[in-house]
Amino acid sequence: MNIESFLSKHSKPALQNDPPGSWMPQLPEKCIRLSSGYPDPSLVPVEQLNKAVNRLLEEEGDLPLHYLGSPRIDQLKTQINHRLKERGMDLEEEELLITSGACQAIDLIARVFIDEDSVVAVESPTYMEALEIFQNYTNHFISIPIDEQGLQTEKLEKMLEDRSAKDMPLPRLLYTIPTFHNPTGTTMTAARRKHVIKLAEEYNFLVLEDDAYGDLYFEKPEATLKSLDQSNRVLHVGSLSKVVAPGMRIGWVAAGKEFTDALNWFKKDLDQPFAQASMAAYLEQIDLNERLYTLRTAYQQKRDVLISALEEHLPDSVSWNVPKGGYFIWVKADDLDTAHLLDQALDAGVAYVPGKYFFLPSDEKAAYLRLSFSYASEDELVEGVKLLANVLKRS
Repeated sequence: MNIESFLSKHSKPALQNDPPGSWMPQLPEKCIRLSSGYPDPSLVPVEQLNKAVNRLLEEEGDLPLHYLGSPRIDQLKTQINHRLKERGMDLEEEELLITSGACQAIDLIARVFIDEDSVVAVESPTYMEALEIFQNYTNHFISIPIDEQGLQTEKLEKMLEDRSAKDMPLPRLLYTIPTFHNPTGTTMTAARRKHVIKLAEEYNFLVLEDDAYGDLYFEKPEATLKSLDQSNRVLHVGSLSKVVAPGMRIGWVAAGKEFTDALNWFKKDLDQPFAQASMAAYLEQIDLNERLYTLRTAYQQKRDVLISALEEHLPDSVSWNVPKGGYFIWVKADDLDTAHLLDQALDAGVAYVPGKYFFLPSDEKAAYLRLSFSYASEDELVEGVKLLANVLKRS
């Protein structure tokens, strides 16, 4: 049987792309994972989540295990809405859609608003899993470079002007990670944030704001694009994966009611009612702001440990940014192909993500790599950098 004869016209081109997650190699046992954009295992609230689940089942019996689930699902929406209000996003209940993680939110947005002829503007570099999602729906991309101040909005404007003057299709959607960017760790300036909103209004496109790391600031909170949005151009995507537990799969889209209604039409009942009720029960029993303070303090300390190790051990030809929040440090190793060096690094006992996976093929840059300070212990951060330094020095 030839499965290709059964594939839809939309599936066939998508299946020509690299498989999802193909950028993630098999890691040797005991390899130091400077590649993993996961929470620190010691900061995942296992005991508190265990108590929350037990309390949920004791109080509600089988109710959370049914299709419709627990009334705490509505409570979760209220809890998230309250947190978003604290960050300057004053939303009606209908303007918030709970999703099974941020990736489901991004996929829903792409599925509902992008077709095979649509143009999507992305940052260069950008989050590789978002690229994987968008490439399932279109092959028409425009990349806008990032510098130390985030998305270069003047280049975005020039691109829009040029395409408009030549009567070329304009982007339907701009995907951006303005705060503690993945992979670069950079943060878009306030002036550029306002410029993005202005350009979206002037050139009639939507903005997908991926705010997965926005709560993990080390110095000061940043105004979200959604909080600056006066014309419902911004679809704000967030998640509790980085601040509670990624396996719970709790994410959301905050947008105008017309957008969330359309997204919900396609999401249907693809929820995780037990996980949502469990998260609501967990949030009932904690002070979220206190937890966020604990996380910021811990991750800032780990960032500083990694930066100190880089300064001490890496050769002078290697440079990096110092992020003000989030999980990642973006490293440039001049004249080296970091994808080619990965096998040597894995053999030495340390993993990273080569920079090539964060670029469209036309923009691919070989000299970069992404390090994460979130998952590994402080001792592992130092040892991992020593191992990486040896690999770079031999090359």
